[in-house]
Amino acid sequence: MHEILSEDQMNIDDICINTIRTLSMDAVQKAKSGHPGAPMGLAPAAYVLWTHIMKHNPQNPEWVDRDRFVLSAGHASMLLYSLLFLTGYDVSLEDIKNFRQWGSKTPGHPEFDHTPGVETTTGPLGQGFANAVGMAMAERHLAASFNRPENEIVDHYTYLICSDGDMMEGVCSEAASLAGHLGLARLICIYDDNKISIEGSTDIAFTEDVARRFEAYNWHTLTVDDGNDVNAILKALEAAKAETERPTLIVLQTQIAYGSPNKQNTAAAHGAPLGEEEVLLTKRNLGWPEDALFYVPEPALNTFRKCLENGKNAELNWHNRYDAYAKAYPDLAKKWTDAIGGHLIDGWDEDIPNFTAADGPIATRAASGMTLSAIAATVPTLIGGSADLAPSNKTYVDALPEFQKNSYHGRNIRFGVREHAMGSILSGMQLHKGLRPYGGTFLVFADYMRPAIRLASLMKLPIIYVFTHDSIAVGEDGPTHQPIEHLAALRAIPGLTVIRPADASETADAWRQAIKTTTGPVALILSRQKLPVLEPNRSEYGLANGAYIFSDSPSKPDIILIATGSEVHIAVDAQKRLAEQHVAARVVSMPSWELFEDTTQDYQDQILLPDATPRLVIEAGTPLEWERYVENRDAIIGVASFGASAPGGTMMEKFGFVPEQIVTKVKELIKD
Repeated sequence: MHEILSEDQMNIDDICINTIRTLSMDAVQKAKSGHPGAPMGLAPAAYVLWTHIMKHNPQNPEWVDRDRFVLSAGHASMLLYSLLFLTGYDVSLEDIKNFRQWGSKTPGHPEFDHTPGVETTTGPLGQGFANAVGMAMAERHLAASFNRPENEIVDHYTYLICSDGDMMEGVCSEAASLAGHLGLARLICIYDDNKISIEGSTDIAFTEDVARRFEAYNWHTLTVDDGNDVNAILKALEAAKAETERPTLIVLQTQIAYGSPNKQNTAAAHGAPLGEEEVLLTKRNLGWPEDALFYVPEPALNTFRKCLENGKNAELNWHNRYDAYAKAYPDLAKKWTDAIGGHLIDGWDEDIPNFTAADGPIATRAASGMTLSAIAATVPTLIGGSADLAPSNKTYVDALPEFQKNSYHGRNIRFGVREHAMGSILSGMQLHKGLRPYGGTFLVFADYMRPAIRLASLMKLPIIYVFTHDSIAVGEDGPTHQPIEHLAALRAIPGLTVIRPADASETADAWRQAIKTTTGPVALILSRQKLPVLEPNRSEYGLANGAYIFSDSPSKPDIILIATGSEVHIAVDAQKRLAEQHVAARVVSMPSWELFEDTTQDYQDQILLPDATPRLVIEAGTPLEWERYVENRDAIIGVASFGASAPGGTMMEKFGFVPEQIVTKVKELIKD
């Protein structure tokens, strides 16, 4: 039996806190990699939060009215895994011992839908902070939409822990600014102010007054001078919960690797194991058995496991409230169930516009806006906006109110010029459940939110991104605003479905496909310029298959023209000119590689004819990766340089996106 200091020398709080510290040390040491310092310094705050403040049920991590917890400082993952194991989630001590190993529930950074109790994937600093803002926004919207006097079914908080590194990231500033503007009072952030980063003391690069910055953002700020003072931490969290007008930042002054005689308050403890000798010295310093690995004292486990009964009772109380709510408001209860379950009502897409050639040329961004408005009327969970480009992106739904402070029922969100935060906030809203978020900006600014898109795809979140102004046809704004490599960059993200529709009809179908997609995010790539509404022999599932025969030749084709977006109608014009010269061409619209490659091989062969028939790709973007569909780079009409400032039509002509250029290229290919 291992001995620790008696309770006269170490009270139960200290025992629980040191259990977190030593589990974190041992796991990192066994893995020979990881970040022990932050979990050791944050252990007191995490203990207080998870056992005294947070409402959660370890037996049901999906309980909808639980408090959310985000570890934005994802490198401190052992802090979270220790809490999950100790409080009774489906994370075992064996999982702790397998930290960072193949197939383990405890990967190097927390991963959503991999470890029970992990709310979001974190690690790239700052994004977890913005995820938490999104969760808090979702809570406010659902509360405003569903709660009724004396019948509140949405009543929870969002807590997060962030680090100095989070605070240095721009996305954190963007999200904090918006959260303060919106007055998200149920958002509470513990800032681990340990003043250490990988390179050393933070004062080599970071000397600002964070609390004053957040006060300027309209946050309620509190400071706890001693990160080991559990009573002070408890009082700060209670004061944060009592705040009703602003989000709260608790500046918690901790000591990284607390208890380590030689590495406390040093960068050496940030991102590497303490070392076996230092682990022994630390345990001795903490009054812990030196010869014990992964030691969990029974008093500590009993204390943490009280969360099981507390959580069970909290959820039972909520179900009783919900039963009363459902009895008093049956229609709202049905809508609630549909929202949380992500269910679409029958006929949700019946009012999607049916565009025809008689409508005249329509920019696909405009067609998107009309389609979005139609869907928003029948899909009440659809919520979103733009990074200050709504008039250009056509993402504002005129029939709906705005989401603003004290008007949280609104569904039009003003994100401001905050692309990265917008992307991460959308993820947080989706992770919360009950909403279907979308966000828009220019395609060229997809780079500003790419890290958020990547994590959304990693988490398989069905978010919809609306990217307009999709090519050199943007025109006069010039090369800074003309995307070239962006389609290829988005297509390179695993799990992201990219759809570039050819006209208004394909745009309507693209939105239909996006709403029906539940396995990952979808990016809609839309034109600034007006495009003719074409009337091909579209099958019902044309766009859903990613590629289809848009316009065929009466005989076996001599060439297959593969085009996307605004270049499809140019390919159709070229097809007509080729026919006049007795060259049979098939035009294939390929709005989505991902959807196409998800079809059967037989279907793909039917569309692209895997024989000697040459193919020519036409897309106003980088040729990169199109080689998968053609023999060589010479069979691609693309853009391999930056653009220029000129009218859009001039740009397309100068870069060869005209029927004449296509005809010339086809003759070269056929001749070869």
